[in-house]
Amino acid sequence: MYILALNCGSSSLKYQVFDADTKQAIVGGNVEKIGLPDSFVTQKYPDGTKEKKETSMPDHKEALSVVMHMLRDRASIDMNEIAGVGHRVVMGGDKFASSVEITDDVIKTLNELTPLAPLHNPSGVLGIITAQQLLPNAKQVAVFDTAFHQTMKPVSYRYPVPTEWYTELGVRRYGFHGTSHLYVSKRAAAMLGKPASECNLITAHIGSGASITAIRNGVSVDTSMGMTPTAGLVMGTRCGDIDPSIPSYVAARKGVSIELVQNELNKKSGLMGITKCYSDRRDIEENKDSNDDCKLAIEMEAQNVKKYIGAYMAELGHVDALVFTAGVGENDDYLREKFCEGLEELGIKLDKEANKTALARKGVDQAVISTPDSKVKIFMIATNEELVIVEDTLAIMNGTYNADHLKMDYSFAK
Repeated sequence: MYILALNCGSSSLKYQVFDADTKQAIVGGNVEKIGLPDSFVTQKYPDGTKEKKETSMPDHKEALSVVMHMLRDRASIDMNEIAGVGHRVVMGGDKFASSVEITDDVIKTLNELTPLAPLHNPSGVLGIITAQQLLPNAKQVAVFDTAFHQTMKPVSYRYPVPTEWYTELGVRRYGFHGTSHLYVSKRAAAMLGKPASECNLITAHIGSGASITAIRNGVSVDTSMGMTPTAGLVMGTRCGDIDPSIPSYVAARKGVSIELVQNELNKKSGLMGITKCYSDRRDIEENKDSNDDCKLAIEMEAQNVKKYIGAYMAELGHVDALVFTAGVGENDDYLREKFCEGLEELGIKLDKEANKTALARKGVDQAVISTPDSKVKIFMIATNEELVIVEDTLAIMNGTYNADHLKMDYSFAK
């Protein structure tokens, strides 16, 4: 029996097929440039080999159809053996605080939430409907990026704006990367040897997109991303927190639309905006000694991350561990060191040698990178959002799912 994990982006589709018994991925891949003439799918196998197929995929419906043929014809997957499909859904708003079996009512609600995630929810819904058509006997489950953060209190999720913006338009902090923050928080609790319900953590998901979450007694109490994933940290191409008057000022001075400014805040800002050409930290670090903009970008990102760490330490009071995860958090020992630099007085002491060897690309999936006398432990934990999707899908299929994630006996945390 197999579980298919699907992640439909605005112009991409990621997929992995897991063996339901071992919970190990047996094949996966990416579809890129959906909607463009040069779209293609790259299928990856456990032995490290890859296979690329270039074909026109005008929408996610066609993309998923191509994926199914690739799985059947190239990976010898019997479609009848796919018993469950877990869908990563970016925006669940305040309607979904846990993973759910997909029904017509769920799809209706997801469509109603489209104004909050216009680039992602429509493709996610299309992926769901297509999967239902192609795999009619499989149970379909939605796993939400926002669900983990629905434990936040109004003091954290409300904005100081007119109340009717919140009540009528849903203007509030939702947070994202929830499955990643959930996964590493469970793993961190296991590393600490304590129940998740007794752990206070700061989890830093640092990739092209980045967010930091404050976790008290195992649940999210605050997070850096807001109503959209544009808020919070300096990111690869997203601006993070800025003065809210900037978009209207720029639009007026340049004589352009707010929509164009918003697009630039999402796709041409952050590290890309500072350096004028780089969004990848590897490029920025390579040029930091010869390019003042690259040096500034590193300093700005490091200061930004440290501000959030300090703020969340103040909010939590006591912190058991600081956790780094995602592409940069798992593989960039230089930036991890920069993020921890100067935090010794707060009880955060990095072991520089342990930090240098803790790299996910070299096969390390978790490591302690703090000194023995560090008051706050520092962990590197490789995230696995797809495994959360599989665990939740299986639990819903088996009738063992508990909407309270603290009561879920996730196997990856053992």
